[in-house]
Amino acid sequence: MLTLKRLDSSDATRILAGAKAKAEEIGIAMCIAITDESCNLLAFLRMDGSKIPSITLAIDKSYTASGTRKPTHDLAEPSMPGKPVYGLTSTIGGRMVVIAGGLPIFTGDDVIGAIGVSSGTPAQDLAVAEAGVQAFGK
Repeated sequence: MLTLKRLDSSDATRILAGAKAKAEEIGIAMCIAITDESCNLLAFLRMDGSKIPSITLAIDKSYTASGTRKPTHDLAEPSMPGKPVYGLTSTIGGRMVVIAGGLPIFTGDDVIGAIGVSSGTPAQDLAVAEAGVQAFGK
């Protein structure tokens, strides 16, 4: 029998709040998604003025980070032509994203969920995702 650790709704709310505060601080309206350890969507926020395609990108960044247990930007290099996971972005119906902004959330060694952020530059998306992860730890 397995015992799973996962984010709950209050965790997701705290993570969203931390990410939203960072997005507001840098002046970028973001889409922010939180998934559990099994890649299922727990919470989502589309800030006023965020980009429409960013809805799907944020959710899929979170999905990718939960499923691979890696930051999405860590998958960019290995998924290039000739590299070990080339073609990754075309798997699972194109849901795997290798652009910065998706981070797994850990408790100890266990991935308990992830955050995905989209609407800014990759660096802005990553900064907002990091703020969400930091808010979880508080």
